[in-house]
Amino acid sequence: MFKKVAFIGAGSMAEAIIAGLAKDESLVKRENIVVTNKLNEDRLEELHHKYGITTLVGKAAVVRDADIIVLSMKPKDLAEAVEDIKNFVQEDQVIVSVIAGASCERIANLFGKKIPVIRTMPNTSAMIGYSATALSKGEYATEKQLQDAIALFETVGSAFVVKEDEMHAVTSISGSGPAYFYFMVEAMQEAAGKVGLRPEIAQDLIVQTIVGAGQMLKVTEEDAGVLRKNITSPGGTTQAALETLATENFQEAVIKCVESCYNRSREMGKENG
Repeated sequence: MFKKVAFIGAGSMAEAIIAGLAKDESLVKRENIVVTNKLNEDRLEELHHKYGITTLVGKAAVVRDADIIVLSMKPKDLAEAVEDIKNFVQEDQVIVSVIAGASCERIANLFGKKIPVIRTMPNTSAMIGYSATALSKGEYATEKQLQDAIALFETVGSAFVVKEDEMHAVTSISGSGPAYFYFMVEAMQEAAGKVGLRPEIAQDLIVQTIVGAGQMLKVTEEDAGVLRKNITSPGGTTQAALETLATENFQEAVIKCVESCYNRSREMGKENG
């Protein structure tokens, strides 16, 4: 169990992880989850009341004695945030980054010391314990420290170790992935109204359908193509629907969507040094 986990940054990703940790408390007591941000004290007050965590303004007090320090600010604020805390961080503390595009080497260089860095890419499903989180360790991080980080993210979902050069691809699949599905759900909700289905019924049916499809992929371990073919009868309703998606270049659009995300992640990495 960790005696303290500190968060530098209090945005949506930080909240998602905090929500999972506060709900579980098997690794850290909620009062030992300590959060600060750049300027927004109202946001800190909101998180304190919502999750029962500790919020502070002084950076030194936030990072002092923390086993793990989670960097969860916007990428453009990374250098300034590290500058604010680096004099208070010791080399036996672990830095966990959830910042898209920021490499372990870049973060260690900003601290100017042999600090162990674990780079991660969770997603916002951490808030309900269903994140898919990828992790890779930097030069100075030990296997034990990596396992500690894995344990932390397993409280908010599933955790997978990847090579750091795969992180841009991870961002494009699981990091941003939930937004792709939400976008499709929005389209299905609009379509349901056009074919005469009441919004409240449509919502329940769509949500259960997407949850069920995910469970089928996970439980049966069947290839997605096999599962698709199993419910596609020749000349039937599903075939008509899929033919329309093919005509509208649905697969190509999804592939381009992932590639755009991947390319932007690489660009952000270059922008962050």
